[in-house]
Amino acid sequence: MGLKELKQKKWFKMMTNTYILVLTIFVIWMAFFDTNSLLIHLELRDEIQKLEKQKEFLKGEIAKDQEILEKMSDEKEIEKLAREKYYMKKDKEEIFLIEYEDSIKNKQDE
Repeated sequence: MGLKELKQKKWFKMMTNTYILVLTIFVIWMAFFDTNSLLIHLELRDEIQKLEKQKEFLKGEIAKDQEILEKMSDEKEIEKLAREKYYMKKDKEEIFLIEYEDSIKNKQDE
């Protein structure tokens, strides 16, 4: 198949058309090599979705924290937290901590 016969083919004429060549090069450039390429847009879209999921999670955490803050506005709740978590006591009061064998660490386990 010579060059003359190749030039007669319909697909060859279409592919050597200047407009089609420029358009093909432009599409390839925009899809892969440009700073705003298609690949970068796909990566950014994935990152946006990940950040939106994180945003929803954090909104839930904020709602939980606001509930706790509302509870802590009551003086009895603050006292309950101080006694249970920080083992605080009132004057002239004794506290006895009861530990079960399961919760006590043995020297052999360490």
